[in-house]
Amino acid sequence: MAEKTRYSDEELEEFKAVILEKLEKAKSDYELFKNDITHGDGNDTQDTSPTFHVLEEGASVLGKEESGRLAQRQQKFIQSLQAALIRIENKTYGVCRVTGKLIPKERLLAVPHATLSIEAKNKQN
Repeated sequence: MAEKTRYSDEELEEFKAVILEKLEKAKSDYELFKNDITHGDGNDTQDTSPTFHVLEEGASVLGKEESGRLAQRQQKFIQSLQAALIRIENKTYGVCRVTGKLIPKERLLAVPHATLSIEAKNKQN
């Protein structure tokens, strides 16, 4: 029997559902990080006593920097998931970009934006 070269339309729909769910959660998390940076939730030390504000300022700056890094990372994850949806539409989803072989379904369910098989990923390191 010949080796499969792509996932079936039914399998692609299954992957699409997983990706859309992760994308929704990722966008929600991104908004939380963004609000943390901009104090969009209005929950900050701005309205407290000046002494407390001075003590909290350093922690606030560190918190914003961390939230900024997390927001950037989340944005990259969102872009990767959106790219995976495009590959599903093109019916190229799940094909390793190095080996040209199908990435195992288990890997794609765990890391739905993967573009490399474990074999190819290990060769990179």
